[in-house]
Amino acid sequence: MRIMPLPDLLEEIRACRACAAELAHEPRPVVRVSSATRLLICGQAPGRRVHESGLPFDDPSGERLRQWMGIDREAFYGRAEIGVAAMAFCFPGTDPRGGDYPPMRRCAELWRSRLLAALPNVELTLLVGSYAQAWALKGRTRATMTETVRAWPDYLPAFLPLPHPSWRNTSWLKKNPWFEDEVTPFLRARVKDIIG
Repeated sequence: MRIMPLPDLLEEIRACRACAAELAHEPRPVVRVSSATRLLICGQAPGRRVHESGLPFDDPSGERLRQWMGIDREAFYGRAEIGVAAMAFCFPGTDPRGGDYPPMRRCAELWRSRLLAALPNVELTLLVGSYAQAWALKGRTRATMTETVRAWPDYLPAFLPLPHPSWRNTSWLKKNPWFEDEVTPFLRARVKDIIG
């Protein structure tokens, strides 16, 4: 695979309209990475609020994620060492039954390998939610997302699986106190190592 210069690749990604016919809104790919990215955050897909602002994790989920990471909004968006590239770059739409639709597979198929190849300095990828975990871990996930996150040391040093930081997962966090006791201290230490 030919590695495209990152600025050119990002220009192509931001111009992508491959899923336009399947979306009820104008596509707006949201990705925030640079050649300095050392910590890559891979979530599912932008939500409605992120679609509108163009900033990844610019919502309550982002507030919780930043809390887990031990950083504020200024560091999250201001440090080039931190990048965000979800499984799908566009908001997939809202499911009438609740929540958003899953990320569109086409996006990862078109862009993911090319983007990762253009980010040679990534030391740790946060796999936020089951879609990111399934793609990155390629058959090495456990039977459930909870079991995969519980086995987090098995995926280091390259990956750290996390639950989605959605406020809908508050009950999950209460049922799994080991996450905030074990995983978040490790995550905060790694973030501190990476961004100094």
